[in-house]
Amino acid sequence: MAAMKVVRNLDLERYMGRWYEIACFPSRFQPKDGANTRATYTLGPDGAVKVLNETWTDGRRGHIEGTAFRADDAGDEAKLKVRFYVPPFLPVFPVTGDYWVLHVDDAYQFALVGQPSRNYLWILCRQPQMDEGVYEELVERAKEEGYDVSKLRKTPHPEPTPESQDAPKDGGLWWIKSLFGK
Repeated sequence: MAAMKVVRNLDLERYMGRWYEIACFPSRFQPKDGANTRATYTLGPDGAVKVLNETWTDGRRGHIEGTAFRADDAGDEAKLKVRFYVPPFLPVFPVTGDYWVLHVDDAYQFALVGQPSRNYLWILCRQPQMDEGVYEELVERAKEEGYDVSKLRKTPHPEPTPESQDAPKDGGLWWIKSLFGK
């Protein structure tokens, strides 16, 4: 299989902020019935990125915090490593994964993110909803990069979008349930 094309010279400062998950490959790290899933990225003074992933299940907020950093400091490709400590309620075990930005539009409003095994894929947007034409364009790009796009699952974003501080927390229960495929 051909090597994936990864964004070059990603402007990390412009990439920071909130991204809504429009679609993804289901994974054991996320609840199957999660909604309003999003990630918020904050650039630190050392160049590391603080990551906050959030999802809502039955009105309760599940979240995990981590750190992202360039896989190759000297390289110009948007290949990042993301490290989370699990379980989220007692973060002691580091888990590191690849986060490759395969496409971002010129305005930094839409992104396609994957990783080298092609087992994970995310379509992200700055807004909770995405134009269907843009969505189809990103799906086509993923297909060109060798992803089995039949595995994509759209993430629901019912209105209104919840705010983190207003939501009851689930105490990490979502993470335990996800281990059992729930």
